[in-house]
Amino acid sequence: MSDTLPDRLSTNPNSPHYNEELLAKGIGIRFNGAEKTNVDEYCVSEGWVRVIAGNAKDRFGNPMTIKLKGKVEPYLQSTD
Repeated sequence: MSDTLPDRLSTNPNSPHYNEELLAKGIGIRFNGAEKTNVDEYCVSEGWVRVIAGNAKDRFGNPMTIKLKGKVEPYLQSTD
């Protein structure tokens, strides 16, 4: 598998953009120059991330998310 990251990736197993193999390697996200650790999904071409909104849950028990727009830079975290 190459080290190129997809345009869109999600941590939700029910999403069509979920990739367990890639997530196991460790993905980091820089959003508008700041490190984000609570990103649920991102899209580089559209310029947005979905971040988990605290402890709030929807009616199905899934975490609530907020969509933020800006510059998204995904990268592989080092395994050192």
